Amino acid sequence: MYCPFCNAEDTRVIDSRLTNDGSSVRRRRECTECSERFTTFETAELVMPKVIKNSGRREPFNEEKLVAGISRSLEKRPVDTNKIEASVSRILKRIRATGERELHSSLIGNWIMDELRDLDQVAFVRFASVYRSFEDVSAFQDEIEKLKNVPSPEDKRKQQSLLPDDDK
Repeated sequence: MYCPFCNAEDTRVIDSRLTNDGSSVRRRRECTECSERFTTFETAELVMPKVIKNSGRREPFNEEKLVAGISRSLEKRPVDTNKIEASVSRILKRIRATGERELHSSLIGNWIMDELRDLDQVAFVRFASVYRSFEDVSAFQDEIEKLKNVPSPEDKRKQQSLLPDDDK
C-alpha cells in the first residue's frame, strides 16, 4: 500500500477491525518513511451477474439504476434513509447469493417490489405501475386490492418465524 502523503511503498498496519456491518475490514496504517497515519478499507470484490432484459438483451448489473428506481418511487415519501439503504443491501445480497452469472430483470424487479411493499405501500404501487406497465385505472385497483391482503410489516414482525434464517 502506497502512502498517500509521501508516496512511499512501505506502510505497516497498526490496527485492523471489522466495520459495523461486517462487510469490510478497516485498517489503520502508518508510513515507515514519513510516519503519517491513514485509514484504508478492504472489501471483497464480487462480480455481479449480467441482467437479461425482457427483450433478451443482456447488460451488466448497474447498482445506480437499482437505487434510482427505488428512490424515484419513494420520492416525497416519509421513509427513513437507513431503511432504504438496508433494503438496497438486502436486494444486492439476494442477487449475489444466487451465484448465477445471469439473472432475469423480472426476478430483480420482484425483489424490489417485495422490499417496497414493506417500506411504503404508495411507493410500491408507484413502482408496480411502471414495472408492470399499467394501462388503466383498473390495473391500479387490482394491485391495491392485492396489497390489502398482504400483512403489514408490523404484522409480519409479530408472527412466529417458521424458518431459522427468516430476515423479515
